[in-house]
Amino acid sequence: MPHQFDFLVIGSGIAGLSYATKLAMHFENLQQDVRIGVITKVQADETNTKYAQGGIAAVWSEDDSFEKHIEDTMVAGDFLSDRHIVEIVVNEGPGRIQELISYGTRFDKEHGGTEYDLAKEGGHSDYRILHFKDITGAEIERALLEKANSLKSIEIFTHFYAVELITRHQLGETVHRYDSDNKCFGAYVLNTQTGQVEVFLAKTTLLATGGIGNIYQNTTNPNIATGDGIAMAYRAKGIGKDMEFIQFHPTALYEPGKKPNFLISEAVRGFGGILRTRKGETFMENYDPRLSLAPRDIVARAIDSEMKKAGDPHVYLDVTHCDYEKFIEHFPNITAYCRDHLALDLRKDYIPVVPAQHYLCGGIRVNEWGQTNIQFLYAVGECSCTGLHGANRLASNSLLEAVVFGHRAYEKTVELLDQAAIPDNIPDWNDAGTTHPEELVLVTEMKKELESIMSNYVGIVRSNRRLKRAMDRLELIYLEHEELYRQSKVSVPICELRNMIEVAYLVIKMAMARRENSGLHFNLDNVK
Repeated sequence: MPHQFDFLVIGSGIAGLSYATKLAMHFENLQQDVRIGVITKVQADETNTKYAQGGIAAVWSEDDSFEKHIEDTMVAGDFLSDRHIVEIVVNEGPGRIQELISYGTRFDKEHGGTEYDLAKEGGHSDYRILHFKDITGAEIERALLEKANSLKSIEIFTHFYAVELITRHQLGETVHRYDSDNKCFGAYVLNTQTGQVEVFLAKTTLLATGGIGNIYQNTTNPNIATGDGIAMAYRAKGIGKDMEFIQFHPTALYEPGKKPNFLISEAVRGFGGILRTRKGETFMENYDPRLSLAPRDIVARAIDSEMKKAGDPHVYLDVTHCDYEKFIEHFPNITAYCRDHLALDLRKDYIPVVPAQHYLCGGIRVNEWGQTNIQFLYAVGECSCTGLHGANRLASNSLLEAVVFGHRAYEKTVELLDQAAIPDNIPDWNDAGTTHPEELVLVTEMKKELESIMSNYVGIVRSNRRLKRAMDRLELIYLEHEELYRQSKVSVPICELRNMIEVAYLVIKMAMARRENSGLHFNLDNVK
């Protein structure tokens, strides 16, 4: 028997849980019984949210202003951000953060005071980053999970993996990408503990599946970040946007062969950290007057340039001149990790850092309410493209976007609920004629090849020749993998690779289509 829900949420980070929590509280206040299913492919707290170190940005002091935050966001996005969306997120942000605090989220306060200890990060003109040590995302995730678990209408399914969205296509109808009457009715979901694909039906479905980091060799994203929601939506005839704008965090810890890369928060540069070459020389003065506090795309390209010029595998981040006691207080996790894993004493040792894929500014195209072009399908968080980030994300705006759009999607979901209905003829998953593959080494090797293609040809600096080479090689992997997929019973590794291939295709396709350099997209052939 299929699972029947009023609302299905795919993903359990800040976007998915804030949406589910709002729905549950709304209907409990009305004393109405609803079923909200939240599925997550591993444990519930293993999300991109959990790994967000720096904080969440919002206008929080009288010295700051909405106008300054809006302008900072527009500048960082190379003025390709949708100003209307920027204004919505900035203006609604403080109220949404106040709700997180009401759920039990803790943010650091100044010594012995009641005022929040606001930080400043690259690209921000004022102190507006609320944070909890250097594990802000984990603290928000903890509070949201506790809140969600306290609400009886929310049921969290761990180790369930969404394979395919259910739309009119599954009813035998022909669906085109720009149809206005396509609808989503839930998803086919793999129970990873039984190996069976189960039917999860819902009046409304929300994609909150995070990023795409694992299509690259170096990423700060957890291993679950394989672009699942974006690929599922694309196959269901959803529309993608701005996929070429991929943010590489300038300062991931250099540990050869380790994935994901440990993140050295941008807040460390905000605290006073200085970038140096392996010879110990500063270099940011050659690239930007803001030095180490320049936006991430500028800093990442500067580091990439210095590494290529010198043939070095990394550069350094120097915090030896900073107040060590205060540094430990702000960054206990970073200090402990550097000490325990690399035996670094940050009072005298530099931190080796390298750029790593960190955030996707594009994704599934949505409107100001988080609605996709498929009716009753929403997308929120990193898998979506709201228009907030434009060509580059301003630091600490991502958690803010997720909680603002989680709320807006909730509002629109409630408004349209009476129009949603589930047909009674949804078919079961059909895997007739498939078998379990004897060797998953094929998947492993294809995945390595994909990571290499994307890192070498579609990274921080691109060219037309590199992009064409990437597309040609990706097509061969696609054809090989589709044959394997058709013959095989679904498994997480096979489905993840399928999604990664499709997401990589969208990144390359949109990078080839953009003829001017802007923000995170830098093509050597576009330099005038």
